[in-house]
Amino acid sequence: MPTPNHFKPDHVMIASPGPITGNMLDSLKEQKAIRERSLPSLHLWVLVSILGDLIMIVCAEHLAYWLRFQSFIREFGVTSTVELRQYSGHMALGSLTLLLALGWQGLYHRNVLLRNRWIASRIARAVLIWTLGFLSFSLALKLEPSISRVYVALNGACSLLLLLGWRAIFDSILHAPSRIQTLQQRTLFVGWNEDAQRLWRTLSEDRAHAFNLVGWVDASKWRNNDPIPDNIPFVGYVENIHRVIAQHQVDMIIVADLPREQMVELANLCEREMIQFKLAPSVFRIFVSGLSLETIAGTPVLGINRLPLDSTMNVMLKRSLDVVGAIIGLMISIPLVAIFGALVYLESRGPIFYHQRRWGMNGIPFDIIKIRSMKLDAESAGAQWCKEDDPRRLKVGAFMRKYNIDEVPQFWNVLKGEMSLVGPRPERPELIANFKHEIPHYNARHAAKPGMTGWAQIKGLRGDTDLAERIKCDLWYLENWSLMLDLQIMFLTFFKGDNAY
Repeated sequence: MPTPNHFKPDHVMIASPGPITGNMLDSLKEQKAIRERSLPSLHLWVLVSILGDLIMIVCAEHLAYWLRFQSFIREFGVTSTVELRQYSGHMALGSLTLLLALGWQGLYHRNVLLRNRWIASRIARAVLIWTLGFLSFSLALKLEPSISRVYVALNGACSLLLLLGWRAIFDSILHAPSRIQTLQQRTLFVGWNEDAQRLWRTLSEDRAHAFNLVGWVDASKWRNNDPIPDNIPFVGYVENIHRVIAQHQVDMIIVADLPREQMVELANLCEREMIQFKLAPSVFRIFVSGLSLETIAGTPVLGINRLPLDSTMNVMLKRSLDVVGAIIGLMISIPLVAIFGALVYLESRGPIFYHQRRWGMNGIPFDIIKIRSMKLDAESAGAQWCKEDDPRRLKVGAFMRKYNIDEVPQFWNVLKGEMSLVGPRPERPELIANFKHEIPHYNARHAAKPGMTGWAQIKGLRGDTDLAERIKCDLWYLENWSLMLDLQIMFLTFFKGDNAY
């Protein structure tokens, strides 16, 4: 592997390529011709995906019609015969709007052909939005004949199943060894740092194999003398970037570390050569998926302002789930509170409930409510973390903590709006006073309401465990929040009891 020259000039231009021999020129022309011939095939596969989706949508329309009006389901609510021709207009409108919804989700672009998981999630989102929207639209306009709500629901379910099935077959075709190389994006890294190494590892582990990682180009002459990573292909220096691009048929460049002047030059080069130019935003350490470009006083500014729970609609959905869940939880937990409250009182005479100060959203403190699981003098020596086989616990307290029974009164905190059913667990102010200085991004977890359970808890990160890893889980949750994720975490809480002591 070449060893970088550690001389650091004041300014290094992205130079034009050095002399090229006749054989090299012929080789570069041939490679360019191969690359240009592959572009029409990429667009052809996009057209195939559109046509396949349309066929599946039409099949789903007819299958839903048969299920609703011809199968045994017909017995439920259908009072008259509905001919297929009467629904033909609804089917045509439904097929067109669902195809547009899929396109709106960004499915029909050559750069996402191999991203099967991403495509599956976008298909599910598009079908859900279309099902709700098409039903609302048809009922509002009072189309004739009136649309069957059961038919629309069946249509959505059939569309989802057929589209996912067809896409699985299509994906296996695209991943054939003879075809995948023309579909992969040949990716080159410019400069190297921790962010680049993390991104390289992520892309190399991508199960869709959407990226062909060419290697990295050294730009350290401008910054520092970090050692070259041994396991990453080194393909040249940034001064000869033209030659590297031509030799390796680069489709995308990711800049990890480069001075502004050279970055502008490289961006212009990528524009001329029709290469995607990407920038790893190393300034931002968390919530990177929330980065967006906005204009302030006519100047474009990059910042984090699009986290899922920044949306008013998402906040309202989450709060609705919290209110319904809290009411149901309080009703179900009344017998539990009565039984275990009595057991606590019999073992340790004193208050059944335990009120504890915790930090809430935006660092606003509140009093959390729990069934007392420890002795009355448990904190005579001050606040401390609960440990495995903690002698301060009551006998019944150990059982309650293992199965989270001591937490059920917190449904009242949820109903009051101090907590959520799911979110980062709230911590005690006296135990975490210095965490914001010691643990990176600690206070970012307070951007949402604390939860009765959370992503970190079902990963076993509770009690006296690694706080840094717990914070990473909390931040991942905030960055990837969805209503389905909340439901998944609530379900898994009943089966995950690691480190519950």
